Amino acid sequence: MKAFRLDDLEAERLANDGAYLQFLRERNMSVGLYALDAGSADPQQPHRQDEVYFVVSGRASVTVGTETTTVARGSVVYVPAGTPHRFHHISEDLRVLVVFSPPEG
Repeated sequence: MKAFRLDDLEAERLANDGAYLQFLRERNMSVGLYALDAGSADPQQPHRQDEVYFVVSGRASVTVGTETTTVARGSVVYVPAGTPHRFHHISEDLRVLVVFSPPEG
């Protein structure tokens, strides 16, 4: 079994000075923690993989293709491979679990 604690993942992400920490990689998927602070810009480009975002904390808007919605703790968003997307209007520090299938990279 592989089990993770969000506090430990956040500490590891901070120690590595990055907005994204991949913490699980398997044959058919990878999982990471993505962090964007309030007021920051999301530099993402479309990915070659399907993605699922699960918002752990924070508040923002997200645009996927031409659709925009507000997200907060508990929101789940699916992004098809190759679709432009980004978080914006980040009003509270955003922490998001990201599942890529197949694995990122």
